[in-house]
Amino acid sequence: MSIPTEWTPTHGAPYRPVAYRPERMPTAESLARAAELRERMGRRRTVRQFSPDPVPEQVVRDAIACAATAPSGAHQQPWTFVLVKDPGVRRRIRAAAEEEEQLSYAGRLGEEWLEALRPLGTDEVKPHLTDAPALIVVFQQRYWLGEDGEKRKHYYVDESVGIAVGMLLSALHLSGLAALVHTPSPMRFLSEALGRPVNEKAFAVIPVGYPADDCEVPDLVRKSLSQVLVEV
Repeated sequence: MSIPTEWTPTHGAPYRPVAYRPERMPTAESLARAAELRERMGRRRTVRQFSPDPVPEQVVRDAIACAATAPSGAHQQPWTFVLVKDPGVRRRIRAAAEEEEQLSYAGRLGEEWLEALRPLGTDEVKPHLTDAPALIVVFQQRYWLGEDGEKRKHYYVDESVGIAVGMLLSALHLSGLAALVHTPSPMRFLSEALGRPVNEKAFAVIPVGYPADDCEVPDLVRKSLSQVLVEV
């Protein structure tokens, strides 16, 4: 059976299975790869100070393509990734984001949330939105919208897009790039700034690039495997 090169809506289509026979990896190789991946991912850090040096755009596109392989509810793939390169658009995004963040840090977040953020050293100033050479804005599609206005509800949208963002961060890191997940609240201004359709809602803003020469990150400790793993 040939696989179509472009996705089309499958709502209501009959189940058509195809064979899946991936080659089984030898145990020794699997152990080695898992150990290497664990070590490399352990070095991933959220970066807020970026170098202006350009990054290979194809690396970013390939990372987005990896993210788009994420599992999703009913395979509806309810995501859109907007790669923002225009400096003027990015300046407008930063200005709008900082306006919202000023309100949040002035009290809208609540003291408990501000206390949780304090060890991270964050504030309402967001230079990463214009300093990083690449900016990915991830949108979730609450429903599918056909050219004729037809609507089809999407399912498990938050979960699906969250998994895709996790895969995007992993792909960027393993390709040698740093990133940050930024979620200004509210984010309605992103739909207007980027001209997105009514069925899409902003999920996250992800600056991408290389860490600045003077980059600093919080002195944090991750939970150990024994603290996050329960075996029954």
